[in-house]
Amino acid sequence: METRKAFDEMYAPDGAVRAAYRQFDAWHSQQSADSMRDKRAEADLVFRRVGITFAVYGDKDETGSGTERLIPFDVIPRIIPDDEWKQLEAGLRQRVQALNLFLHDVYHDQNIIRAGRIPADQVFKNSQYRPEMHGVDVANGIYSHIAGIDLVRAADAAGEGVFYVLEDNLRVPSGVSYMLENRKMMMRLFPDLFAANRVAPVAHYPDLLLEVLRSVAPQAVDDPTVVLLTPGMYNSAYFEHAFLAQQMGIELVEGQDLFVQDNAVFMRTTQGPRRVDVIYRRIDDDFIDPLAFRPDSTLGSPGLLSVYRAGRVTLANAIGTGIADDKSIYPYVPDMIEFYLGEKPILANVPTYKCRDAAALDFTLSHMKELVVKEVHGAGGYGMLVGPASTQKEIADFAARVRANPANYIAQPTLALSTCPTYVESGVAPRHIDLRPFVLSGKDVTMVPGGLCRVALREGSLVVNSSQGGGTKDTWVLER
Repeated sequence: METRKAFDEMYAPDGAVRAAYRQFDAWHSQQSADSMRDKRAEADLVFRRVGITFAVYGDKDETGSGTERLIPFDVIPRIIPDDEWKQLEAGLRQRVQALNLFLHDVYHDQNIIRAGRIPADQVFKNSQYRPEMHGVDVANGIYSHIAGIDLVRAADAAGEGVFYVLEDNLRVPSGVSYMLENRKMMMRLFPDLFAANRVAPVAHYPDLLLEVLRSVAPQAVDDPTVVLLTPGMYNSAYFEHAFLAQQMGIELVEGQDLFVQDNAVFMRTTQGPRRVDVIYRRIDDDFIDPLAFRPDSTLGSPGLLSVYRAGRVTLANAIGTGIADDKSIYPYVPDMIEFYLGEKPILANVPTYKCRDAAALDFTLSHMKELVVKEVHGAGGYGMLVGPASTQKEIADFAARVRANPANYIAQPTLALSTCPTYVESGVAPRHIDLRPFVLSGKDVTMVPGGLCRVALREGSLVVNSSQGGGTKDTWVLER
């Protein structure tokens, strides 16, 4: 299995600075090491004061509480030229449209299953499929109003960088607050840089999001009340929930703040009950309604599903979207694009081996040292094996788990994710990155130019997740 050198976002193979980075490189070369160190320290201080932290489940501090970490922020941006972004934007729009059509189909006529393009058991036996949603008509036919699509870039045989979709996040995708705060920080630290570069803005994302949420309100609602439903302050993304609610000017609520009456959802306020029309929920399906799903949940609101099924409240994202972003369904997304849109995919998937197939299982088990093997329901960098970085014992243990339940795993080649220069303890060095643009679907499919760029700070590491020690960068799309 061929291993290729990672594509460098800033430098061509001959060492020349790529066109998109030339102005930044000229500016950066004029900065002293002390000045840049001071700016990085200032960024850490401000982020800590503002409370931009990430709760890490499983880690405990000296008091036994879950640890709160500052997500490391790197001051060297990831820069994308305008023509590259336009192609990415077209591919993202196409993919999210197909995924929404798939979701409508599997909960209605199931044509793609009847046509044999996706095996029925892959859908109906999947824990993310929600039979409660069958036949439910959602506003505008949109299930995933907010999608975070994870993109990676790897070198092709000619050494050119090719973008691939690594993962679709359609349930409760997070991270957009870091995209917004990273941009604010860069503009605060380096205003001269923004004066010299035409960087496309991202600050209007909350306005776009609110516009999308209002556009999918139930019929006959002219001035919808929108709220953001959070599990509460102990959730790892609570900062983001509070931040987005504040930026959109809407109420941040918990399940106990809502109640169902007369087939409608109401919010408790100091002025009395207020009808709620759209709920931007940051709670997983299982916890959203204890009468329909987990009866022990105290995070949701009893009776919410019945109001939703009646079309009298909109949930963003819809219940049941998880079936479309499950890793076992991911290999079929190119088929969805052709089936529903009659188009060839603009953005390719990473080649994927479905271990439920005997030949793919044999290949995976005999090449685990070279592959990344993932649990289909895993997330956050957990439940996966990165073969080249694993010991023989780790590989043997993981292989036993795969043999015991092959349908629970997929495998992919170990892509050498593209690198971007990054400040580390030893100075500036290349580190692997990915990109999560946020795609909004309402009456139209829109997005701000850029996304959350995550960086693997450990040398050689391909795992960029914040929960696994990754950091973030500002993403610049250069306007012409």
